[in-house]
Amino acid sequence: MVEELLEKPIALFREGNIDGALEDLEAKMSSNADVPQLHHMWAEFANMKNMDAQDDVIPGRKIMNAYKKAMELDEDNMEYIADFASFALECRRIPVAVKEFQRYARRLELEDIPVDEVLFTASRNLVDAIEVMDPSRQAPMIQPWLKQALEWAVGALGFSTEDAVATLTSDE
Repeated sequence: MVEELLEKPIALFREGNIDGALEDLEAKMSSNADVPQLHHMWAEFANMKNMDAQDDVIPGRKIMNAYKKAMELDEDNMEYIADFASFALECRRIPVAVKEFQRYARRLELEDIPVDEVLFTASRNLVDAIEVMDPSRQAPMIQPWLKQALEWAVGALGFSTEDAVATLTSDE
């Protein structure tokens, strides 16, 4: 059933008709509001449309709400959490992004999965966002975010925080 709902918008997207894909998804979401994949795909396509236009053609709040709806409907879907967190970071909603990436990281930990590429990328993007806010990286407000970014970065390289500090401070 879900595959059938997604078939046409995916085909439209592949043809380069992102507006048609968004319209098709919107029409389907009204009668299938309980299908998280529709909300997630709409958010992804809307975000792509804004990125292509290099403008907020579709309001960020509307996109954020679609990601949230997908996460509400499927709380265990780690892709939805990561995509929402990434979008929040793109929108410079840093506290929201960090909170959601932390939730993603806890899920990884529960499944005994080490820090992954998603968190490694998040660490780089988080530092970029911090540098826009405070190029000196000294504001007290950003220190916890900076620490979190560093923890994810060294974790993705296979180090614990302690091991990374020991390696960096050794004379060898």
